[in-house]
Amino acid sequence: MVIKRAKEILKIESEAVKNLINRIDDKFEKAVKIILRCQGRVVVTGMGKSGLIGKKIAATLASTGTPALFLHPAEGIHGDLGMMVKGDVMIAISHSGATEEIALLVPAVKRLGIKLISLTGDINSLLAKNSEVVLDISVPKEACPFGLAPTASTTATLALGDALAITLLEKRGLKKEDYAFLHPGGSLGKKLLRVSDLMHQGEEIPQVGENVLMRKAILEMTVKRLGVTAVVNENGGLVGVITDGDLRRLLARSSTPLDLRAKEVMGGSPKTIKKEELAEKALKMMEDNAITSLMILGKDRKPEGIIHMHDLLKAGVV
Repeated sequence: MVIKRAKEILKIESEAVKNLINRIDDKFEKAVKIILRCQGRVVVTGMGKSGLIGKKIAATLASTGTPALFLHPAEGIHGDLGMMVKGDVMIAISHSGATEEIALLVPAVKRLGIKLISLTGDINSLLAKNSEVVLDISVPKEACPFGLAPTASTTATLALGDALAITLLEKRGLKKEDYAFLHPGGSLGKKLLRVSDLMHQGEEIPQVGENVLMRKAILEMTVKRLGVTAVVNENGGLVGVITDGDLRRLLARSSTPLDLRAKEVMGGSPKTIKKEELAEKALKMMEDNAITSLMILGKDRKPEGIIHMHDLLKAGVV
């Protein structure tokens, strides 16, 4: 009985979301255009469960490139309306379209010249009649057996909010790098760090001239402790790298390894990456090529930095 009922509830909620698909029309497009033209912020409001959904919608908008905040309607009619300025856009969520606190907000919002987008289950309500755009979130029935607790309706509202946020993200041309900038903390932020945030620079870069003896190259690798050294020409441009693996192969084939020059031992096709790239891309390049470091080049192919697998591990990218 429990399993059967749970499946019934999920079906009711999934149908509520599915029913929204046929309602995506020119009204939805108009809402997107209004928000894109917004010179201020998108202010989302709603009471009770609608308010909780509104907070999530505001957070999703903000994290995907649309400046947004949540305004509690009860607080709004007692002073917090001052958070809004001309040029803002309001998204009001009310399944009935008759929420008292929101109804009291509407005249003030209109006086400020703020465009109002409503998400409501009653497209003939007072809220709907005072809105520039009305998005229908009505549902055939709630999952609640009494039809009282908002369940399917809040799920539908949340899904419609996501549709708005992601459509706006794409219309703004937000890139993965821009998304990373908006999420600097936590595991997501770590995964979206740039190479420039983690690379070794300046004196930390292991490098030797192409004509130095291997004894000096090995010393450089030992001191810098990255298991690799760049090999540069007389102009400072990168011509190759020597890795721990190259040293092992050298010992296996030469009886006088320390007397060889760096250019005789180096690998001549080092893998490089731009410092603007995401650390996640550096990790993939290392994995694809079975290597542990990448060089970052500046002007005239001069080493500007180096990033090692250990740097990615310590930063939590892996």
